[in-house]
Amino acid sequence: MKPLPENEPHLLVLVAGAKGAIGTTLATAIAALNTNPEQVISYLTSADKFDFLGAPQAIRLAGWDPSPETTTEAITRHGVLSDGLWRRHEHFLNALSIMPAPDTAGSIGDAVSNLQDDIAEFQKKHPGGHCVFLNLLPAACDLADPEGYTSLERLKNENASGVLPDLAYVIAAVEAGIPVVNFSPNTVELPAIVQCAEENGVPLAGRDGKTGQTYFKVVLASALKARGLYVDGWYSLNILGNADGLNLMNPDNACGKLSNKTKLLDNILGYPVGERYRHPAHKVVIDYYPPRGDAKEAWDVIDVLGLFGMPMSLRLNLQGRDSILAAPMALDLARWAAALKVAGIAGPITELGFYFKKPAGDNAPQTFEDQLAALKRLEYRIDTRIQEKEVLS
Repeated sequence: MKPLPENEPHLLVLVAGAKGAIGTTLATAIAALNTNPEQVISYLTSADKFDFLGAPQAIRLAGWDPSPETTTEAITRHGVLSDGLWRRHEHFLNALSIMPAPDTAGSIGDAVSNLQDDIAEFQKKHPGGHCVFLNLLPAACDLADPEGYTSLERLKNENASGVLPDLAYVIAAVEAGIPVVNFSPNTVELPAIVQCAEENGVPLAGRDGKTGQTYFKVVLASALKARGLYVDGWYSLNILGNADGLNLMNPDNACGKLSNKTKLLDNILGYPVGERYRHPAHKVVIDYYPPRGDAKEAWDVIDVLGLFGMPMSLRLNLQGRDSILAAPMALDLARWAAALKVAGIAGPITELGFYFKKPAGDNAPQTFEDQLAALKRLEYRIDTRIQEKEVLS
């Protein structure tokens, strides 16, 4: 792959969990953008936006992962991509700057310091790029009292092995002035981090990327609401056999994701599903089924009431590919985050709720129509800010 000229605008995505299924799929997509862009570019919703960031092909990736294997060994282990899709990019993939995950033996502050040294090294290797931090770490047991962390110093003094590993990465990025995309379901938008982000002019986009079943749930729930049909119950079964599915078999790890999935429906409809039974009738089940691998499957049974309270129902079966759906979204979000940083828009970005199950910030748009409208407004706001900056310069 040709090196990028130093004066050419480009994006540098720093990924926590770079050798995971999504991270390696994203890396292969970036390689393909530079050699066979037609394989990727039509799947990006941001490809025709933000010219000041450079072309979608002007992107590089670095990051961290606990695995000592090479990137291509990780690709083979995940089984998401066939040899024909990644083999031609083998040299590029194995040359990526992927550092070991920070040691958890000390405090979060120690991990932050080590990560910031890595960030400085990445930036030295890729000078002049628009940096974005992308969190692809797996779901984990969330903090008992996220809102209680109002002091960054208190957070840094915590033992790194006793809290979410995501927090050290996010603090390191925010203190370095780097935008954050939290694709993970883990809560990192703590009061102290939000305050630091706002003070440092850093946008926070997140959380929990909305890739498959939940995306269609938002679309269908919005459509049912628009028609005045009453959702009486909604049963969702997710079957997946990748590392994410295995990880979510731990109830502590799954609780955040399940909460994000269930609360979303009530927020869209404006009432708790199952209210007439005085018992929740929105059920979400995640089950690990090894034969599926990364090709997850989702089954939905939707019970609705129409005129005179007459019952009707829908059945939906989605057979998707987790990392194939997630990787272009992650790349789109990295471009949005970089554009927001250039435009001087900081803090939690609720308008990016289109991409997330649980958007960061308050009063995020809920229905599908409102989310699309919010994206349009945000794009206009960014473009206006950029134009104003150009006039002043």
